[in-house]
Amino acid sequence: MSVLELPATEARARFKDVLDAAEEGRATTIVRDRVHFAVVDGERLRSALADLVDADAHLVAEAGGWSAFLVGRPISASGSTVEEAIEDLLVAVREYAEDFNDHLSSAPNHAANWQFVQLVALSDDDDLREWLVGDA
Repeated sequence: MSVLELPATEARARFKDVLDAAEEGRATTIVRDRVHFAVVDGERLRSALADLVDADAHLVAEAGGWSAFLVGRPISASGSTVEEAIEDLLVAVREYAEDFNDHLSSAPNHAANWQFVQLVALSDDDDLREWLVGDA
């Protein structure tokens, strides 16, 4: 299994080969103007990011309801039950990812959240719920 590294023009012509190599788990890169872009299978990347990015989600009973937040990220939610707070947290996580892609990615205090946003984009709600709260 060898590395597949192609210039952008050749990658366009061999797009199927690029995708096949990424699906096989081979290191696959496309080079444009000396910048290397990695092409990876989305599920492999999602799984790796879920292992690398710490959710650090907290649920707190508060004022007859529940609050949920992610330590170190500007994301919080609430609900009258734990389940409602988690559902609200999922919505808040998705909204943050949209805002990041729309305008926050260039803000210095948000730029380091790119891995988190990639994880959100590659995950369905069940994946995110499992990542956020696991078996808790």
